[in-house]
Amino acid sequence: MRKATLVAWLLFLAGVGLVVWYYFATVPGSDPAVVNDAPGQAGGPQIEITVAGEANGKVLIELFDNLAPQHAERITRLADEGAYDGVVFHRVIDGFMAQTGDVAFGLEGGDMSRAGIGGSDYPDLPAEFSNEPFVRGVVGMARSSNPDSGNSQFFIMFDEAPFLDGEYTVVGRVIEGMDVVMDIKRGEGPNGAVIGQPDVMTNVDVVK
Repeated sequence: MRKATLVAWLLFLAGVGLVVWYYFATVPGSDPAVVNDAPGQAGGPQIEITVAGEANGKVLIELFDNLAPQHAERITRLADEGAYDGVVFHRVIDGFMAQTGDVAFGLEGGDMSRAGIGGSDYPDLPAEFSNEPFVRGVVGMARSSNPDSGNSQFFIMFDEAPFLDGEYTVVGRVIEGMDVVMDIKRGEGPNGAVIGQPDVMTNVDVVK
């Protein structure tokens, strides 16, 4: 084979390879920063939350340790330690989300005026942003204005909120019990502070 012909063939094959790579790199669902597995099939740890109050029942959450490994590990660690047991949903905004997880000031029977300002004794976590969108059932990590301040608090989405995408860490999603989530007692005012007796996570257990 003449050298010029060989070079032409090599260039052709290289071009074909580039086209194939581009196709598989850009087809829908190929983004490594998005979970494409069916609910319950992403392979991460799962926690079961028993809710009591206006909502009563169990909520099963699948954590995305592939997208947010440090945040998923933090939630499972606190659940294993029993830190979430008895923690209330202190901030609940209809059409938006229900927030819980303040293991310092969010305990049932405590001073609810302080709920939402605390966290665990562990250090704050650096943000683990991804392209996973904030839609109904998604679990995100609460934080202050500092993106690297996630600690123990998390929230569950009632509906989609695109303005959160890429701004807050997505750590998981509800795979069972969304009807229970939707019954959680709503708060009042623009901040969604729950007045009176809030709903509570009586038990949070790692089940997988």
